[in-house]
Amino acid sequence: MQIGVEAQRAVENRRVFVLDEDEINRTVLQFMLADDNETHEFATVDAALVKGLQWPPDLVLVSALLLARDGAERLHELRAAWPGVKLLAICEAADEEFRTAAMAAGADDTLARPFKVEPVRRKVDRHLGRKVELKIPVVVS
Repeated sequence: MQIGVEAQRAVENRRVFVLDEDEINRTVLQFMLADDNETHEFATVDAALVKGLQWPPDLVLVSALLLARDGAERLHELRAAWPGVKLLAICEAADEEFRTAAMAAGADDTLARPFKVEPVRRKVDRHLGRKVELKIPVVVS
């Protein structure tokens, strides 16, 4: 069942790969993104590269754990395998050091944990080139 999905997005077929060793993170992101995107989850970069030969992604979400273990050169390997792909590094919201390092290594942006449905969808939509509704929080005192 697709909840709150625009008709255009339902037929658009944008492919998102989620690369994370943590099965819970993969499942949560797949659940959040599956209504609007063709979402595939992988525990290893190598498994994603094999799948991507036939079905290249438009966007790849890569966990900090994989990047820390395999090194930032994996981002370059992903970009070389799929020219034009957008890369988002998954990290903790408070981990500014990793965020800066991921961006310096070639990530287009970061996706912060803990995950919340609307911010995750907005960020993914923005990097897929979709129009995103601007939301400015209003603080009433």
